[in-house]
Amino acid sequence: MPYERPAWVEVDENAIAHNVRALKALTPPHTRFMAVVKADGYGHGALTVSRAALRAGADHLGVATVDEALELRASGISVPLQVLAEPPVEAAGMLVRDGVTVTLTTREMALALSRQAASIGTPAICHLKVDTGMNRIGVKPEDVGEFAAWLKGLPGIRLEGVFTHFATADVPGDWDFARQVDRFRDALEDIRATGVRPSIVHAANSAATILHADSHHDMVRCGIAIYGLDASAATVGRVDLRPAMSVKTRVSYVKRIGLGDGVSYGLTWHASGPTTIATLPVGYADGIHRVLSNQMDVLIRGVRCRQVGRVCMDQMMVEIPGGMDVRAGDEAVVVGRQGSEHIAMDELAQRAGTINYEMACAFSLRMERRSLRA
Repeated sequence: MPYERPAWVEVDENAIAHNVRALKALTPPHTRFMAVVKADGYGHGALTVSRAALRAGADHLGVATVDEALELRASGISVPLQVLAEPPVEAAGMLVRDGVTVTLTTREMALALSRQAASIGTPAICHLKVDTGMNRIGVKPEDVGEFAAWLKGLPGIRLEGVFTHFATADVPGDWDFARQVDRFRDALEDIRATGVRPSIVHAANSAATILHADSHHDMVRCGIAIYGLDASAATVGRVDLRPAMSVKTRVSYVKRIGLGDGVSYGLTWHASGPTTIATLPVGYADGIHRVLSNQMDVLIRGVRCRQVGRVCMDQMMVEIPGGMDVRAGDEAVVVGRQGSEHIAMDELAQRAGTINYEMACAFSLRMERRSLRA
């Protein structure tokens, strides 16, 4: 019988499909839907998420790196697939060859794509990124008309889309968001004035998809929400989202300790009386942030058990409530539901002083991904 490490991540494909359908229901029928599956599908598994999202009606996929795009292509994903940051010039040939949509922000990349398109005999599909205020990447709004006009004369370049990214779409009534919307509108007018008519204009991330219907344009790009996680407090309850990730392990050891006995490195926690301690074979190398030491709970037999002592690289300990019978092999839930209790990704993120995005991405690939599908 093959060995299976007693620590794993469950990914509910039905939840992902449900979330895609719920988000698509917020948009007009003609609006395309991009499922953002970068960072290995926010830790859920890019291929699993891609297939579930496409079954539910997603039209496009978005990734962050060339490797992510090529891996999906090699796995048989043939739908429109965009690298959302401008790739290195050296990757131009393979992107054109595999029909990957390229984010374009520089003339250097445009020239490289044009050369490769001529060499291969296939057009380079490009989306021009406009920096409306995120100040990360993109052509400045005041330069975008000239840039688009220059692209018109470049052979092999198919400027399919124009897009931007919002910095504060998750803050209702935010002035900076309104300014980005205005800048993007003006940039689109400048582009169209040159005679360039991109067929796909997109700007809305998860938060904007939920909160700002006027930003949907021709396509929305949803990342965090397709995984059943809220982009911010402002989106909570606005759409029915179902968390897709559960993180589980099994108790590896159980022992009794006495009054005053400490636990783990530095002995940062001491027992206030005789108590039972269960060891779990997961730690910060698996994505259980060390800053969560003495700050989190774990579910065992449907009961919240306090994590105690410092989280180690590969193990952590929990205090078992009095009278509760726990044995090696019992399932323990770090994120997810057990019985009537539930530990949300947001709970861990809040206690770690971070966001649910980071928590989901952090769970290590040495934890097997198990897909659940009805």
